[in-house]
Amino acid sequence: MWCGKLACAVSRKLGKGNGSSFPGRVARKIDPEILSVLSSMVKEKTIAVTGTNGKTTTTSLLAHVLSESGKRVVWNRMGANLMDGATTSFVLAAKKSGRLDADYACVEVDEMASVKVFPEIKPDCVLVTNIFRDQLDRTCEVDITCNQIQKAMGTVPEAKLITNCDDICSYTLAAGCGNPKLTYGIGERIADDMPAGMGESVFCPDCGCRLEYDFVHYGQLGVYHCPDCGLKRPEPDMTVTDVEFKDGAYSFTIDGRRIESGAQAPYNVYNTLSVYAALCAVDAPRDGFEQAISNFDYGNNRECAYQVNGAHVQLYLAKNPVGFQQKIFLIRRDPKPKDIVIQINDTVLDGEDVSWLWDVDFGYLHEAGVASIVTVGTRGADMEVRLKYEDIASRCGKDIRETVEELTRRGSRNLYIITNYSGLYRTIGMLDEMQAAGKERVSE
Repeated sequence: MWCGKLACAVSRKLGKGNGSSFPGRVARKIDPEILSVLSSMVKEKTIAVTGTNGKTTTTSLLAHVLSESGKRVVWNRMGANLMDGATTSFVLAAKKSGRLDADYACVEVDEMASVKVFPEIKPDCVLVTNIFRDQLDRTCEVDITCNQIQKAMGTVPEAKLITNCDDICSYTLAAGCGNPKLTYGIGERIADDMPAGMGESVFCPDCGCRLEYDFVHYGQLGVYHCPDCGLKRPEPDMTVTDVEFKDGAYSFTIDGRRIESGAQAPYNVYNTLSVYAALCAVDAPRDGFEQAISNFDYGNNRECAYQVNGAHVQLYLAKNPVGFQQKIFLIRRDPKPKDIVIQINDTVLDGEDVSWLWDVDFGYLHEAGVASIVTVGTRGADMEVRLKYEDIASRCGKDIRETVEELTRRGSRNLYIITNYSGLYRTIGMLDEMQAAGKERVSE
């Protein structure tokens, strides 16, 4: 444990990273059982969060609500969700005595890593956010992802499985597990103007007939039924009602509680609902839920806002088709003229296969009041070509800093930056620096 803590300090001192995974790797080399040992010290419950989109925000929200209720929580706050990252969160939370003083653990777990992580942390419940295609060269198709999570659930047969029953992929996943189950879902439209995008499954898992939908929220999430065999979306155990979007944020009711959230995106209504379902599943405190939600920052380093050279800059993370489609929806909601920078890389972290860009309906940008689009990154040229096929004008830039500098000084003064994963933290660092530099100039 001490070697892991030292590795974190050295890594940060040398600027070799934020120490989100390396300490866990070092600790496991010395003691391969360290995650099992530390996680067994959690006093009350352990909640694992897996799925394609929303893991980091959902885990952060869980930890926030529990902390606001006075509970001590260990969680992988830096979003590192493989075995080393999960181990790091426990190692860094342990005290000098080597003991862990935590009431709850909220552990974000990569879908493909779940088979190894679950047996070590032994979660009391597993929350699956949704299943979409992501990192095709690593996870391939959604069936493989579902099979992996099902296999992982088999290693923790007592853990309660919480799934989104609006998602036919999650419905199929849950049907293949013998664990006790709890479902959540939304039976009314979240937004009338939301582009659905491309769904991952359109056929009935029982008979193969094409599913029919009363309506679709986005992707394949919605109220569905099979016209042939009669399979239909089940009534969820937990739902939201009276959804309203006003003054740029959603409000809704869960279990008789009126939630005034700061959520600007429809998917964060799902994230909030799933957190409440998880708290119910482990009988965790919920008395202060409304207040905790009202003061939670949904940005979570995925949706950060800045002021650079007097211009508004909004940063979004998008790493798969459904996620990108949702960011386009948010951009289109802004009625003001805007410039857009799209940064696409193809590192191992991103997935080296970027063919998923062809599954995003960029045509909605025609209706978004876009003044200019600049593509950057190692696959910036591919992004430019993709937009060309939608008759959307763009240019490929070489340097994101120069591009942001130019557009914040001479553009619409309303800039959106969309990046996939490997560019996220570097871009955050760059924007933090540029914003700070502007403040210093003003103070002078």
